[in-house]
Amino acid sequence: MQLVAVASSAVPLSAAPTVNAPDSEDLPFDPATAEAIVPDPPAPLDKVMISSQSWHRGGLGSNALVTFTLRNRNSYAVKDIEITCAFARRDGSHLTDRTRVVPDTVNMKSRRTFVRMHIGFVNVNASRAKCSPIAASRA
Repeated sequence: MQLVAVASSAVPLSAAPTVNAPDSEDLPFDPATAEAIVPDPPAPLDKVMISSQSWHRGGLGSNALVTFTLRNRNSYAVKDIEITCAFARRDGSHLTDRTRVVPDTVNMKSRRTFVRMHIGFVNVNASRAKCSPIAASRA
């Protein structure tokens, strides 16, 4: 078995060859090819909220019927608003969530009340409900 010595030479980083990269100051600005930095438009849901809500049971006590008012403070109408409702026991412990899409349109800078909307089946122990919008699209 023969041992072979390997020679290595360390080159300091300051002596390493550099690539001639053009400075950003040397390049002319061309607005046709430059990417514009544009802020993202606000999501339709930013100014949509539920201003009042109540619920009661229907269908032998297993269905949740929710009455709520959707308020749209956007400068455009919104449609297909998806809401989610969280149901809890009397002591506040979470039971279940239900999600539904409101297929109607809420006009700009207005509010609309939806009466006894069927949200889904709920546990018989549910005594509280809290609903909130989670998605919407521009009309």
